[in-house]
Amino acid sequence: MLTLASKLKREDGLKGSRTSAAASDSTRRVSVRDRLLVKEVAELEANLPCTCKVHFPDPNKLHCFQLTVTPDEGYYQGGKFQFETEVPDAYNMVPPKVKCLTRIWHPNITETGEICLSLLREHSIDGTGWAPTRTLKDVVWGLNSLFTDLLNFDDPLNIEAAEHHLRDKEDFRNKVGDYIKHYAR
Repeated sequence: MLTLASKLKREDGLKGSRTSAAASDSTRRVSVRDRLLVKEVAELEANLPCTCKVHFPDPNKLHCFQLTVTPDEGYYQGGKFQFETEVPDAYNMVPPKVKCLTRIWHPNITETGEICLSLLREHSIDGTGWAPTRTLKDVVWGLNSLFTDLLNFDDPLNIEAAEHHLRDKEDFRNKVGDYIKHYAR
């Protein structure tokens, strides 16, 4: 996991000996984003909710990772939901891009994976959008909360799911269960 962190330490040690050519020096540069991510990933892994797991397909690319949320209460209990996160080069001035890979019946997540979570928006009307002071930990805890206290039927992205809940809560619960059975195991 901390392969990138090791690389950064080696490069910091090389800073004192600037005998190499300028071309090879440019290949050693590590972006501000990647330096931030080394710290944030360590903090994230130490503070994950018990219902979440993070997976880095390539330990040298901390800007691309997958999150699995397995809610232990509420409508989505028993499901396993996969999210793909990509941290752009302009991070931390812009939020990570997150997509839900698991088909889900949810008022704040579309069936195609778009997510309505204000902290993932660069500009938010309610003032709770992305800010440079936010971290990956905030993103993970926010995604986890979409299955509990941030589940919002009043300002939905998936209007059909929200209206379904308003019309018939029991049928909504059954449809969520069917989606879990078919897509979230």
